[in-house]
Amino acid sequence: MLRGVRGATTVETNNQQEIMTNTAELLAALVTANKIRTEEIGAVIFSSTPDLNAAFPAAAARKLGWSSVPLFGTQEIENPSGVARCIRVLILWNCEKSQQDIQHLYLYGAAVLRPDMAQETL
Repeated sequence: MLRGVRGATTVETNNQQEIMTNTAELLAALVTANKIRTEEIGAVIFSSTPDLNAAFPAAAARKLGWSSVPLFGTQEIENPSGVARCIRVLILWNCEKSQQDIQHLYLYGAAVLRPDMAQETL
């Protein structure tokens, strides 16, 4: 069965290191919370707001060793009421869990996107 695992985070500045660090933190938290094994991941889609261009968020997954996982990155539309400096991720995961058992995580400023799923910073 294929399930989607959603998450988002924000960064304070358009800085390569911060984008990589916060994206890696989000991915690690999603993996831990859901007990995801890398070989079960079908693909991962990353998006970032137009104000972030210092790094590709998908590069953080490669640094975590996700060398065989198909990764795709895209830019979100410019939305005046959107969350600034935001990175979103959708992990397509082959698992036997029900949709209700999936833990989605929203960190830092991204917590406003889904207050019901917001997490304290790790």
